[in-house]
Amino acid sequence: MALYDKILVPMDGSENAFEALKMAIELQKLCQAELFILSVYREHRLWNASVSMVNQKLTGSTDDAMEQYAKDVAENSKAYAREQGVETVRSFYMGGGPSRMILKFTKDHDIDLIVLGSRGISDSEKYLLGSVSHKVTSLAECPVLVV
Repeated sequence: MALYDKILVPMDGSENAFEALKMAIELQKLCQAELFILSVYREHRLWNASVSMVNQKLTGSTDDAMEQYAKDVAENSKAYAREQGVETVRSFYMGGGPSRMILKFTKDHDIDLIVLGSRGISDSEKYLLGSVSHKVTSLAECPVLVV
């Protein structure tokens, strides 16, 4: 049995997340673990419902764009991992609160290790640790490596 069998790297398109992906790839090679890539987008359905009362053409456009971005991030990250020689890599994207979805995904897929960036694309540079990475490190039931 390897030290880690399943490694999750949450991706949001930020430079910190990309650094986490590179670290996860190195760990995957050492452990021969399965690499999971997850991109989470925030759903804004209530906002869309309000806007649709004013302009029906905008219904769904925000969520659709965010979903497509998350899908692209997940697929591009998977392609990068494959270019680096990772054969056992799977990518996923889903809507919801990032911390909550990362923790749920971790539990649902029996993840052994989470490797994530210290700050995402929406976190301010003034914080040592971003809100998502802080919540995940506080609540995860498995080890978390913050890059």
